[in-house]
Amino acid sequence: MAPTTSAAPGRHRQLFFPVSAGTVPLAPPPPQDPPIYRDLMRTWADRGRTLPGRHDPEWVRLAAPLVRPGQFSGSPDPVGDGR
Repeated sequence: MAPTTSAAPGRHRQLFFPVSAGTVPLAPPPPQDPPIYRDLMRTWADRGRTLPGRHDPEWVRLAAPLVRPGQFSGSPDPVGDGR
């Protein structure tokens, strides 16, 4: 009797062959901003204004919470304080 070979049901073997770099299409370059937008960004930067997508220390300062942890306590008013 000749030996038989069989694969386990539901299992498939995949073979991967290397592809030379010359045959893989390159991704297109990211689109550039329109010239009018680039000019506007340059004008804003020259005037020190906030730019979209850039870190803005003034915004971080203004958006920070005004109450610091521990600034106010949950203890009752002192006796005779008049509050």
